[in-house]
Amino acid sequence: QVQLVESGGGLVQAGGSLRLSCAASGRSYRMAWFRQAPGKEREFVAAILWSGSSIYYADSVRGRYTISRDDAKNTVYLQMNSLKPEDTAVYYCAARVSPTTVRIERGTAYGYWGQGTQVTVSS
Repeated sequence: QVQLVESGGGLVQAGGSLRLSCAASGRSYRMAWFRQAPGKEREFVAAILWSGSSIYYADSVRGRYTISRDDAKNTVYLQMNSLKPEDTAVYYCAARVSPTTVRIERGTAYGYWGQGTQVTVSS
């Protein structure tokens, strides 16, 4: 029903920056970024609600990452600065089209997922 397409991943040196984009086929109430490193569980990165009314970050990225959205384009962005090798992972965009009581950092709160984009940070 809702398709999400991520872009912007790639290879970057430690201390560098990347900007990820996620284009949705329709309006989403809640959009988020998750990531999964090899051998690790999927973890929450950041989330933003409709019109940017509320923004949330994982402790591991707070102060380095910035999430934003352009509702006119149904697109969410993740600006990643001061990247570290431990940021290496596949980054997934997620969306939910209606409000929910499920905690924002839980993957079960989201009904739609993108295919993922690889981010690799070299030391």
